[in-house]
Amino acid sequence: MRAIGIILAGGKSNRMKELSRKRAVCAMPIAGSYRGIDFALSNMEHSRVSKVAILTQFNSRSLNEHLSSSKWWDFGRKQGGMYLFTPAFTSENNSWYRGTADAIAQNISFLKNAHEPYVVIASGDCVYKMDYNEVLEYHVAKRADITVVCKELPPEASVERYGTVGMDDDGRITEFVEKPLVANSSIISCGIYVIRRRMLIELLEKCEEEGRFDFVQDILIRYKEVKRIFGYKLTGYWSNIASVDDYFRTNMDFLRHDVRDYFFKQYPAVHTKVADLPPAKYNTGFSVRNSLLSSGCIVNGTIEDSVLFQQVYVGNNCVIRNSLILNDVYIGDNTYIENCIVESDSTIQANSYYKGENGIRIVVEEKGERYNI
Repeated sequence: MRAIGIILAGGKSNRMKELSRKRAVCAMPIAGSYRGIDFALSNMEHSRVSKVAILTQFNSRSLNEHLSSSKWWDFGRKQGGMYLFTPAFTSENNSWYRGTADAIAQNISFLKNAHEPYVVIASGDCVYKMDYNEVLEYHVAKRADITVVCKELPPEASVERYGTVGMDDDGRITEFVEKPLVANSSIISCGIYVIRRRMLIELLEKCEEEGRFDFVQDILIRYKEVKRIFGYKLTGYWSNIASVDDYFRTNMDFLRHDVRDYFFKQYPAVHTKVADLPPAKYNTGFSVRNSLLSSGCIVNGTIEDSVLFQQVYVGNNCVIRNSLILNDVYIGDNTYIENCIVESDSTIQANSYYKGENGIRIVVEEKGERYNI
């Protein structure tokens, strides 16, 4: 592909609450074995984008550990590859990333040293599959300056926390409102953009001169009437994991057959860092219904409508319903969990009871010495 890739993985989201306290949002576990960033990286790989920069900042340790080897996404190569960029204090700059445009601007040498004519910019906290070549072909056919990948949400969906767009019959964006109080459109921006590399350098340098830092506000919205900005509609599955409710819903979507088939069985596959763990083990007395269990799990109790991530132990006579149990969790005997997200590395004592009421999901995190139980 005639493009380089940039994945925005800054990682901070106040709406993720306790879940982002020890990890970047892009490092959140998804569907048992994946991390949020795996989807953008896999899309880059299958689109033949051979040179990808990942811009990290907040709570990046877990994300950096996940990205410790580029071979899982086939980026271990001499020409191109995967690059991790964190804020660096230099004689010219002594600040953290102040926005999405500033994050790219602080690493503008990556753009200037490249030779590919186009850039694909993607957010690392979205779950979807896409061939970026199709977006690039659309971009060239429309003679666009910037192409924004969009998604039309159903009428009942809440769009106020996204950037909403309005398009004319030709696909050109005529309206772009970031997080509107009252939305006039159900079409949202997916945080995926295609732009010519030289134009991006020019716009970033202009933003830096004027003290502007945000890609959406200071480039897309500000230049809407000046540049040819088009929208490309994504028709497949897409979900953003920027809040606790969205994170819960996205994982629960994988209990649907069509979503599992789309991501697990249909080409192209989603790749991730492989964990050398045994398959899940079901002991006498177990009961599992409509649930997703990952490698390394040991189950003695009842699991219903839930997702268990890697290395989860479920004790005798336990009941887990409509919940997410993240990695490396020990659940003691006779425990009841419903409508909850159990944080990774937790040790739930025997005879515990957790239940989220009235549609509110409880985030459970218990620390203790499990080997003394």
